[in-house]
Amino acid sequence: MKAVLQRVKASKVIVEGKEVASIGEGLNILLGVGVGDTEQDIEKLVEKTVNLRIFEDSSGKFNLSLLDVKGSALVVSQFTLYANTKKGRRPSFELAERPDRAKELYELFVKRLSQFVPTQCGVFGAMMEVHIVNWGPVTIILDSKEL
Repeated sequence: MKAVLQRVKASKVIVEGKEVASIGEGLNILLGVGVGDTEQDIEKLVEKTVNLRIFEDSSGKFNLSLLDVKGSALVVSQFTLYANTKKGRRPSFELAERPDRAKELYELFVKRLSQFVPTQCGVFGAMMEVHIVNWGPVTIILDSKEL
């Protein structure tokens, strides 16, 4: 499971012209589910996400976590994180989990994350406009297989 964490001042998702989710200060999380990912991958990513110290303290140092700043999370499904671009010019996605299983794990991730911080999400599989007001910018890439 892969996640791109973007520290934001604000973020929102629009689907078919309607806002479906929005947050203020916190993390915009692009989440990709790979073939063979399990609930253990969710636990690793959630634990790292809520405790990762990527928010600045009063001295300007990265000493505060999402929990410390009482921030929110907006989770957006992103199967393209598993793009394989080694051959040709069109990416292949054979490393991305099939949609039904990916949706199940995506929803479990959102549910588990929401036990720690206020969490909203996009619409799985939909064409979405994701509006992000990056803060920093600070962008961190996590892979559950490397945690």
